[in-house]
Amino acid sequence: MRTLVLVGAAVALAGCTTSDKGGADSAAIADTGAMMGDTGLAVAGGADPDANVGGSGLPAGFTGRTDRADAPITGAKYARSGEMWEVTTGPAHIAYDATKTATGNFTASATIEQLEAPKHPEAFGIFIGGKDLDKPTQTYTYFVVRGTGELLVKVREGDTTRDVLKWQAAANVPKADASGKATYALAAQVAGDAVKFMVNGKQVASISKAGLPTDGIAGLRINHNLHVKASPIFISGT
Repeated sequence: MRTLVLVGAAVALAGCTTSDKGGADSAAIADTGAMMGDTGLAVAGGADPDANVGGSGLPAGFTGRTDRADAPITGAKYARSGEMWEVTTGPAHIAYDATKTATGNFTASATIEQLEAPKHPEAFGIFIGGKDLDKPTQTYTYFVVRGTGELLVKVREGDTTRDVLKWQAAANVPKADASGKATYALAAQVAGDAVKFMVNGKQVASISKAGLPTDGIAGLRINHNLHVKASPIFISGT
């Protein structure tokens, strides 16, 4: 029988309190790991700092973890907007309900709307296979996009990350419009020995499951200095 699980159901939404980043590809821009939100953009004088958004943290029932230990999750601001959250950051982070997990064959999905153009291209998306998310040994696989019409798939292992698919353009990953807006219905479908990644109902990548964390917690990943709307994660499977 097919089941449908909502990660962060309406009850959690009702409890709401009142960065894989990268710019243009060039030799001057390097992947600097967790210190820069996994795919950082080097800027004059050091790292692009997190915006001060006067955040209140995550909705009730959710846990967050920032990429940098010195960036508190309270730097993120979540506000209920219908059945979604309006999210303003603040630090790059993941957000999840630790009681919601997926194993075997399943699909994890969420919709994220970019509401305005960030100062630099910034990534947002979903993760699967989360384990030890509150420990130094954290692991998960994440699938993110940005308003440039590009996608990225990586695995986080502790304080390090490794590329599965480097930043690449895809025809079915929308580019943000002139006002910086775009909508992305994102899904990671685990079936057999493959993981398929979808945007707005269209497949944008398919990779081998071997070596990827897939069993575990699923949740959202949102980089720093963004203004987006995000739905809770849905997990469906057989």
